[in-house]
Amino acid sequence: MNASAIIQRTLFRGASTLLVGAAAVTLPLIPSALAQQKTIKVDGSSTVYPIAEVAASGFQKANSSIKVTVGISGTGGGFKKFCAGELDISNASRPILKKEMDACKNKGIKYIELPIAFDGIAVVVHPQNNWAKDLTVAELKKIWEPGSKVKNWSQVRKGFPNVPIKLFGPGPDSGTFDYFTEAVNGKAKASRTDYTPSEDDNVLVQGVAGDRGSLGYFGKSYLEANKSRIKPVAIVSPSGSAVLPSDQTVQNGTYQPLSRPLFIYIRVDAAKRPEVKQFVSYFINNGAAITKKAKYTALPGASYPKILANFNKGKAGTVFNGQNDIGATIAEVLDREGVD
Repeated sequence: MNASAIIQRTLFRGASTLLVGAAAVTLPLIPSALAQQKTIKVDGSSTVYPIAEVAASGFQKANSSIKVTVGISGTGGGFKKFCAGELDISNASRPILKKEMDACKNKGIKYIELPIAFDGIAVVVHPQNNWAKDLTVAELKKIWEPGSKVKNWSQVRKGFPNVPIKLFGPGPDSGTFDYFTEAVNGKAKASRTDYTPSEDDNVLVQGVAGDRGSLGYFGKSYLEANKSRIKPVAIVSPSGSAVLPSDQTVQNGTYQPLSRPLFIYIRVDAAKRPEVKQFVSYFINNGAAITKKAKYTALPGASYPKILANFNKGKAGTVFNGQNDIGATIAEVLDREGVD
């Protein structure tokens, strides 16, 4: 055999020797810390994404040997991957549904459900919209119900101008879509389809900001981060008051029916891995600070140690029986989870 065609690689601690013909070149190996790096896979809700991203960033600064990847597939898309065993943690902007519970059961996937924050679904318009300062749930239904023929603001309420409506909202894999449609239209996933959908809330922000007649909805943290580009519409509550989404109105339960809990779901077998346990512990121990940094509504401070205790006990399953609990307050959700 021609010597110049012979390639021999000899490995030894800290380096690699590559012999090509008569020439030997010593190459450094990948650092052992990188070679041993462990990965935690997180995916799911675009609403929960900013919270999980803040948690992952802070955790990795103190734990460089552990990589946390956070994706945005929507709540439904995340559960599809989670129940197939592809994820360690699934972010969710609604409780796990019955069909997802069944999918996990069929694959032998057990999970721990942890509430991490609360959110208000913000209904938003273009800054130049000076007429829709508030909307009733009935008017939202008129706009968003299946088969809706509303194409113009003048069709929504007498006195509104003759301006075409351009609609933006989450896609069908989104937990925000599920919650909004059930709260407004009475059934999850029941919605008109002639609107611009996206699982990425930043795309929805851009859409609403680009058209004077636009209307959209998504988690309020994206409103908080884009107040110069879009503005919120107050929702007329069951009591008759027009209420804007804020930490205060979400916490005190007056922003109804568009306040909802946010969750992470951890695979029971993944929770046994030291790096996953370490990350979840960091997430919950710093839950209030992480949530506030991500511009969401934190749970009461005393609840986080109890949530962590449920995780450490390996308390598996869901307390929601495969259904959304529309209009549930923070206190009601925590009581149901056993962390009141």
